[in-house]
Amino acid sequence: MEEVKDDKTCKGFADRLTLGITRVLENLPGVLDVWFVEKPPAEKRCLLSWEQKNNCALPEDLRDFYLTTDGFMLSWNTKLGNEVVPVGCMMISSVAQLRPLIQSNVYSIPNTPTLADLNFDDDLEELDGPEKPHFDSCCRIFELDPCNGNGKVCLVYKNCTSGVMVQQCEVWFLDRSLFWHYLTPSFTAYYRLMITHLGLPEWHYNFTPYGPSPQAKQWAALYQPLTFHGDSHSDTAGEPLLNKLDPVKAFCGKAKPPTPKKKQAAQVPVRGVSTAKAQGVSGRHSMTKQ
Repeated sequence: MEEVKDDKTCKGFADRLTLGITRVLENLPGVLDVWFVEKPPAEKRCLLSWEQKNNCALPEDLRDFYLTTDGFMLSWNTKLGNEVVPVGCMMISSVAQLRPLIQSNVYSIPNTPTLADLNFDDDLEELDGPEKPHFDSCCRIFELDPCNGNGKVCLVYKNCTSGVMVQQCEVWFLDRSLFWHYLTPSFTAYYRLMITHLGLPEWHYNFTPYGPSPQAKQWAALYQPLTFHGDSHSDTAGEPLLNKLDPVKAFCGKAKPPTPKKKQAAQVPVRGVSTAKAQGVSGRHSMTKQ
């Protein structure tokens, strides 16, 4: 049974378990309702039963974690105007909730698609990164964090053989499009990563090529300014994916087209005037000759 206590009564335990992140959250502007769920430690027989049932050995750091607390839950809210909005959530599944990531009963019908059909060929995988998990018998995958429906953090055992106890495991993130993204090589590294990101929405998508949503980026820029980088995701040319806007060109007035000049009509000389002028000119010439 879980035991929910007041934040003040379990402050010392929460500070040790969360590396002091509860005090950091309480001092952030606008943060309220920092809620930590204190859970009793798991029994050793439960850990042994889980290992025998799944034929996987729990890593030493995860075993020590479960012997301290059977799971982890910390959430916090913020206030926008007169409305309280839930923002941060950090969660680690208990031993009983550390279940295999198996397909639904809907796909148990013969000749229907399975998760194994989503496996890509080896030539499509990244050559410079670790080998991605597969939805087949070669990998044993367990859900470590449901991520509020934005994906799943999984404990992955690779190169599994039937009847053989597997020792090594890694932590991977499975996004909503069922693509795998490598996170950390151990549970301790993932735990520190989760604490560093304050459980902000969609923080796992910082380790994907496309990154979190614009709303999640705003939360990260507000409550995690020291570690948040808005230009961490670039396009193929190496430039940040930002809207390039030139205010000089965008907000300048529309140029008016030049008004065409009117052609002046040619003046036709009058005969009388022209003959009089001619006679005057000829008279002047005659006077100069005399």
